Amino acid sequence: MSARADVVIIGAGIIGAATAYFATLQGLTATVVERGLPASGTTSRCEGNILVSDKELGPELELMRYSLDVWKGELAEFGHLWEFEAKGGIIVASRETSLASLDRVTTSQRSFGIVAEALDTAALRDLEPHVTDRALGAAFYPEDSQVQPILAASHLLRLARERGATLVTNAPVTALLRDGDRVTGVRTPQGEFSAAHIVNTAGTWAPEVAALAGVNVPVNPRRGFVLVTEPLPPMVHHKVYAAEYIDNVGSGDAALQSSPVVEGTPAGTILIGSSRERIGFDSTVSTDALRQIAANAIELFPFLERTRILRHYHGFRPFCPDHLPVIGHDPRAPGLWHAAGHEGAGIGLSVGTGKLLGQALAGLEPDMPLTAFRPERFDEPGFAAHNASEVHA
Repeated sequence: MSARADVVIIGAGIIGAATAYFATLQGLTATVVERGLPASGTTSRCEGNILVSDKELGPELELMRYSLDVWKGELAEFGHLWEFEAKGGIIVASRETSLASLDRVTTSQRSFGIVAEALDTAALRDLEPHVTDRALGAAFYPEDSQVQPILAASHLLRLARERGATLVTNAPVTALLRDGDRVTGVRTPQGEFSAAHIVNTAGTWAPEVAALAGVNVPVNPRRGFVLVTEPLPPMVHHKVYAAEYIDNVGSGDAALQSSPVVEGTPAGTILIGSSRERIGFDSTVSTDALRQIAANAIELFPFLERTRILRHYHGFRPFCPDHLPVIGHDPRAPGLWHAAGHEGAGIGLSVGTGKLLGQALAGLEPDMPLTAFRPERFDEPGFAAHNASEVHA
C-alpha cells in the first residue's frame, strides 16, 4: 500500500485521534498509522480525567483551560458518545502544611479565572459524607470533568474517518522517508505513506519515532496503577484526592510516589489511585505500589477498609522532564511535528492539542502560542543538564 495525504499521524491514541479530527475540520486529508489497534496504549489504561484542579499557573494550565472549553463547547454535541461528566473535583487537606499549600494553589488558580471554592469541614461533609474526619479543609472545583477515554478516542477517529481520514492498523513505523533534510513520509509493514506533514503522536513510544529522524524528544514512561472495587451504592460523589497529589504530579522523582485519588463510576465501582514511578516499561505488578494505594485510600475514605478489590490495571504515562508536553513543528527535522509527553493529563489536553495542531498544520495562527511546548527546547542551552539529571535520576 502506498498513499499520500496532507498529514500522516503516527499513533491512534486520544492525541492522534483528536489531531486527525481537527485536521480534517481544517480541510486537510489525513492518514493515521497505528502500531497495533486504536486506543490500545495509555489511552486504554487511564481514568479519563479532565482536570484543572491539579495544575498550577503556567502553560499546562492555560492549555487545559483551552482544552476544557473545546470539550464543553464545539464538542458538546458529542459528549454523550464518550460519557462526558462534569462531576467536579475536591482536593482534601488533612494536615496544616497541606492546607497552607492548598490555599496557595487555589489563590493562584483563581487569578487565572479557575473556579476553586474553599470548603470548611462542614461543607466538605455535605458534598462527601464518607470522607475522613481528619480533614481540615478542602477546595471544590466544579469544572473538573471526566470522559470514557476509549470511547472518546474511538469516536474522534470515527468522526475523522467520516470526513475522509484513513486509518491503518498493525502498522508500526519502521523508518521515516526523507527528501534531503525534510521528513516526507513513513514506512510500515502495511506500506509507505507520504504527506506534507508527519505528526508523531506515539505517546510513550514518541522517542523511538523521533530517533528515526535523528532528534531527541525525551518522553519517558511513568508507570501507574489503579484499583477497582466491587460495585457499591453511591459512596463517592466527586473525584476526590489529597492535596499531596499535586506535589506528586509535579515531581520528577523516579522512585515510587503514591497519594490517594478516589472516585465513583456510574457502574457503582470505585476507582482508586494513584502511583507514579519511572522504571522503564517494566509491567511487573508492584505489590508495594498496590499496598500504598490501598492504605492511602483508606486514610481518605475509611469505609474502603471493608471494601473488596475486584481487579487492578496499570499503564505508562508519557512523562517529559519539565512536565510540559511536546507540541509543534520540529525545526531539527523539517516536516516532522510532535504531540506527545502529556503525562497523566493527556485525555484532558487532547482536544486542545488537536485543535491547535490542526490550525498550525493548515498554516493558520493557533488560538494560543505553542512556544512553551516547542520540541527543540530540549537541545537549547541550559536545558541539557537539567534534562539529563531528570531522565537518568
